[in-house]
Amino acid sequence: MTSNAGSLASLKVIDASRVLGGPYAGQVLADHGADVIKIEPPAGDETRGWGPPFLDGTASYFLGLNRNKRGMALDLARPAGQELLLALLETADVFIENFKTGTLERWGLTREELTRRFPRLVHCRVSGFGADGPLGGLPGYDAAIQASAGIMSVNGELGGQPLRVGLPVVDMVTGLNAVVGILMALNERASSGKGQFVETTLYDCGVSLLHPHLPNYYLSGKVAQPSGNAHPNICPYDTFETGTDPIFLAVGNNRQFATLCEIIGRPDLPRDPRFASNGERNVNRDVLKSELESALRAFECGPLADRLIKSGVPCGDVRTIDQVVAEPHTRHREMVVDIGAYRGTGSPIKMSRTPASYRLAPPGFAEHTEEILEELAIDGERYREVLPGLDPETKAKRA
Repeated sequence: MTSNAGSLASLKVIDASRVLGGPYAGQVLADHGADVIKIEPPAGDETRGWGPPFLDGTASYFLGLNRNKRGMALDLARPAGQELLLALLETADVFIENFKTGTLERWGLTREELTRRFPRLVHCRVSGFGADGPLGGLPGYDAAIQASAGIMSVNGELGGQPLRVGLPVVDMVTGLNAVVGILMALNERASSGKGQFVETTLYDCGVSLLHPHLPNYYLSGKVAQPSGNAHPNICPYDTFETGTDPIFLAVGNNRQFATLCEIIGRPDLPRDPRFASNGERNVNRDVLKSELESALRAFECGPLADRLIKSGVPCGDVRTIDQVVAEPHTRHREMVVDIGAYRGTGSPIKMSRTPASYRLAPPGFAEHTEEILEELAIDGERYREVLPGLDPETKAKRA
């Protein structure tokens, strides 16, 4: 566990988002020092129940997205809850939310009203498809967007059915783009003095991930299909059988290809006209794969991968999750974080003077309600009906 002010220590963020994209954005900001207050509905963020596994009744899914945040619960469906939200926004720099389209407007909190009340506020919305257009206002979840944005169509075994990518890549990239947009808006605010509305949608971000398939289509008119682990533009760039476990080779240029062939005892391959350039290797990828695997079967995967990468050939043995956690380099890069009983994944953003810090485990439900109200000099009793965190039963559970 490390502790420092962080590059975003001066920021206050109200994170009223749920599930993945918005909470992930809030955690990125929190890891780098922002004071992030997570607002949950009375029933809690639904990911608290997305398990097993659970830690003290809270699912690992929630724990993975809400570190370094202080938590409170607020019933925003009631006018008193909306009034309290406005009080929280009075001192905030950033407001992250993913309410259904029209929800804030029903509460009288239109973009125009929020801008009037809080001219310096950066208001970030994460949504499925945006508010307008043919699909505007419709709900979106990661896997459904992987399907509708074309990602599934290029993922899967050669000749097989489209498959979902095995992690919520659309949600996470949407969260990252939300962070980029927020920081852009804050940078512009430094000169203009004005906040602005930032929106990232799952659909837009899903489409944005289609590289190089969209550029290929724009130029050739050919529609990409699932191709297994092979790259559509680079060869050899695929999983190959060895004498033990599979190895992934990511050979991007002729020099790397020559080094690979030398190490596996086939220095003749780069001189073969069928394999002399990346373009030729692509055209003849099937026969090349056969030639390489016939040589690779004489090697054990682990030692070969180590020798190749240390010789400048990008590659990797195909590891399982437990092997990644046990890998010494994972720990060296501080990618495993422990705070008491909580274990999480570290920030991949490394900064020389103001690195990420890991100060708070993910909050229990409404854990910091009284602390936050006290800081704002707000009488909690006045709002008890919309603050589940002040309920004796909730307090007893936390205790």
